[in-house]
Amino acid sequence: MDIFQPLGLQLSETQQAKLHRYFEVLVKENEVMNLTAITDLEGVYYKHFYDSLTLTKAIDLSSVQTLLDIGSGAGFPGIVLKIVFPHLKLTIVDSLNKRILFLGRLVKALELDGIELVCDRAETYAKTKRNYFDLVTARAVAPIDILDELALPMVKVGGYLIAMKAQNFQVELERANKGIHILGGQVESIISLELPNQLGERHLLKIKKVKENNQYPRPYKDIKNKPL
Repeated sequence: MDIFQPLGLQLSETQQAKLHRYFEVLVKENEVMNLTAITDLEGVYYKHFYDSLTLTKAIDLSSVQTLLDIGSGAGFPGIVLKIVFPHLKLTIVDSLNKRILFLGRLVKALELDGIELVCDRAETYAKTKRNYFDLVTARAVAPIDILDELALPMVKVGGYLIAMKAQNFQVELERANKGIHILGGQVESIISLELPNQLGERHLLKIKKVKENNQYPRPYKDIKNKPL
């Protein structure tokens, strides 16, 4: 299924086979656990696989070594990016153990290596990985004024946080601008695009880490109740 050409990607037969196997495992496991509401072939390929790979419009992933995916759920975008860019050292953090267990089975079925799966809250995990990752990403996990404090402390100076959003988030960004600055971030660009077949708009908020601030993150209740 050669649908990724609009993103400038040409997948090998092996990569295409892994994506199809991903689809099979996802649909089968979804029968017994709630992973996704999207289970048809076109929906999974465009709204999950293609959507995950839109990240390539924001950053050259060949120059990224360490990638953290926060709240990956069923593995989007992290596992898809790992299939297409196998050099990535991928870490996935998710607070729900059953999702981490699913991802473990998925990684085994896809015969992927160089992946660390962590069951933890992002703000807790951040204390062990300050200023560590080249790229941190999250797909529809939280509003920007909450996500910035969860994610930016783990981005190394010169690295990026890229938040993946499914709708216009200018109001979110306006609320978050002060916090992004406090956390050492700087909004570099916003990349907007449409999924094929009129399946919706996507927005990638690209934030560069320009300086360290090791006072954060705070406990989640403080982040949620009083964003920076």
